[in-house]
Amino acid sequence: MQETTFVKLFGNSPFVKILDAFIDNIGTDYSKKEIQELAGISKAALFQHWAKLENLELIKITREFGNTKLYTLNRENKLVQDLLKFEMQLIEQSTPKIIAIAK
Repeated sequence: MQETTFVKLFGNSPFVKILDAFIDNIGTDYSKKEIQELAGISKAALFQHWAKLENLELIKITREFGNTKLYTLNRENKLVQDLLKFEMQLIEQSTPKIIAIAK
């Protein structure tokens, strides 16, 4: 998995990787197992940080079937909105550099 600008800037911690996985796949819902795989972290690391994601309301449940819950980024949360704006600024600032290198 290629390291994103978000991870390069904020560090390679499991919490940052989880947030990055949700941001990179915005609008899609995932089980905890799928998020663990997308973030490239261990199950223990996921569960260590999951309560923080829920307590800050950065994620929300989209649907449930059986014992499985699916989660997505909570775009109604002000912190999430700010993170998404910041992510766009990172992309905008890095794009000219990528184009210049390609020339």
